[in-house]
Amino acid sequence: MHNKYSEIYLAGGCFWGTEHFLRQVGGVVETQVGFANGNMENPSYEDVCRRDTGHAETVKVLYDRKLAPLDFILDLFYRTIDPTSLNRQGNDRGTQYRTGIFFTDDSDVPVIQKSIAELEARLGRATTIEVLPLRNFYPAEEYHQAYLEKNPHGYCHIEPELFELAKTAAPKPRFSKPDDSTLKAKLKPLQYEVTQNSATERPFANEYWDKFEDGIYVDITTGEPLFVSADKFESGCGWPSFTKPIDRALIDENTDSGHGMTRTEVRSKTGNAHLGHVFGDGPRESGGMRYCINSASLKFIPKSRMAEEGYGDWLKALEI
Repeated sequence: MHNKYSEIYLAGGCFWGTEHFLRQVGGVVETQVGFANGNMENPSYEDVCRRDTGHAETVKVLYDRKLAPLDFILDLFYRTIDPTSLNRQGNDRGTQYRTGIFFTDDSDVPVIQKSIAELEARLGRATTIEVLPLRNFYPAEEYHQAYLEKNPHGYCHIEPELFELAKTAAPKPRFSKPDDSTLKAKLKPLQYEVTQNSATERPFANEYWDKFEDGIYVDITTGEPLFVSADKFESGCGWPSFTKPIDRALIDENTDSGHGMTRTEVRSKTGNAHLGHVFGDGPRESGGMRYCINSASLKFIPKSRMAEEGYGDWLKALEI
């Protein structure tokens, strides 16, 4: 797996159409058709069609989770298949045309299971989509790769209008700022004062200053992940301290001239919540910065609950 991108393997009947569809999705950076989870090494297309190799025609999808979250890709994929049909899609019949989601990362499993459960709830019945670890994948012959780009009028079981849908589809924003009345009802008084009125909680008397359990720290107002335990350190200041945020694009840094000092304030970009301040006296080996953050601005999700609470995509961020 490319360390910048994630991968998933999707079987949706004839792989010509499935690949062409997925190539249109923004955030998908690479696709490749092949044969997955069979019982023969390096099968040819002829082998898969005629020799009962057990492979499924499958598309390897390399994607950028920031632009195309896995649940978004899966929701689009479902539109191209009959999820209740066993070993048949369109005019194609046989086990090679079965539907499946084959994963290489265990942290994807809760996302996939939740997505399937929501699909079955909408359908009111069980699906026949296999959800399994990827055991093997063998690229198909070159003439199968990007087949419909090379043969625009070639056979495809997917309705043409779905390709246009894939080009324009965009994931819904996962995190957004609630209105003020919602925030007042949702937050404790101190949390509201800190995030909305830039108050500061007391040092050494707040929830996370001395917490070093593995997990993720999210914006209390939006739920958006901001910091991870792997970047947390004991600074002696009495507030949670981090060497960096998960992504600097998630925060704003502003000049704060209050209280007779000139400091750099840190705010969450999506929630516009006051988080704390950043100073240049952090560990040199980790970049030299100290993000001094109010516990009241954060909610901690322990590693053991991240996948269950929808933060499985960020488990890799805990790795140093």
